[in-house]
Amino acid sequence: MKKYELMTIYPIDDEKSKKGAEDVKATLAKFGAEIEEEKVIGDRDLTYLIQKQKKGKFVLYTMKLNPAKVVEIQNEFKINMNMLKHQFVKIDE
Repeated sequence: MKKYELMTIYPIDDEKSKKGAEDVKATLAKFGAEIEEEKVIGDRDLTYLIQKQKKGKFVLYTMKLNPAKVVEIQNEFKINMNMLKHQFVKIDE
């Protein structure tokens, strides 16, 4: 298991952002990720429009995860309509 950070951006709408965060946690649990920390960064302006949105709600997850599962998780995230963007970053220990 390697350590990763996952930055996610959700729509500003509270209902959509809550549903998106629940879906992300469920997907990570499904693939055996151990979430160590969930940090809500807050609402920020986006550099460019994403799905016609000017602002997004940013959440940072720190977790341990099997590297072979990252691609599978990203494929699941592509169908999550309540998430604007995401990015995994591997943390060197």
